[in-house]
Amino acid sequence: MNKLLIALGLASAVAFVGCAKKEEAAETATEQHAEDAAAHAGAAVEAAGDATVAATEDLATDAAVATDEAGNAIGEAADATATAAGEAADATVDAAKDATAAVAGAVESGAADVKEAAQN
Repeated sequence: MNKLLIALGLASAVAFVGCAKKEEAAETATEQHAEDAAAHAGAAVEAAGDATVAATEDLATDAAVATDEAGNAIGEAADATATAAGEAADATVDAAKDATAAVAGAVESGAADVKEAAQN
């Protein structure tokens, strides 16, 4: 929007300065300057509009790419979390088996000691 206002301001200034220097010119020359200034202003407005559309399209494309990349990163993080959780569950099962075996060994050893003490 600022570019549009600047372009219009410059076009108006050029038109008025050009016309002011030729005060002695005929009425038709003044009309021609006004028409030229209007044509330049119209071209500036069109160029500013085109630039705005291009910038908006670029921003939309950048936002879409960033959204896709964020989605991919979230998916990868979820996969890594699931893998880590599975590995932790496997480690817990293994630790529980080892603890159960150790307890069973201790119980058997204690029972053997009691049996031996009872026989003596």
